[in-house]
Amino acid sequence: MADYTDRKVRDAQMRATINQKLVETGEKERLKELLRTKLIECGWRDQLKAYCKDVVRQKGLEHITVDDLVAEITPKGRALVPDSVKKELLQRIRTFLAQQSNI
Repeated sequence: MADYTDRKVRDAQMRATINQKLVETGEKERLKELLRTKLIECGWRDQLKAYCKDVVRQKGLEHITVDDLVAEITPKGRALVPDSVKKELLQRIRTFLAQQSNI
């Protein structure tokens, strides 16, 4: 159990370090902009917007909160992201990390 806990702590520290590097270099904003552009290009945004409208219609505008809507659409939104977009983003992150010699 201690090994599992140690690994979780190391993983969390590594994620924090990577995130810090991404923010410091401005790469995080570039990746977010790339993701935003790719999602619009592939129609993801329009699909999710239509899904939101359907959910609101089904539940009724008076009976749904923003938090409810977010909880409802998040799994669908993640599932709709094309594998090609995920792969491209992951490759960009890997390339970035390979260029950072001190992580």
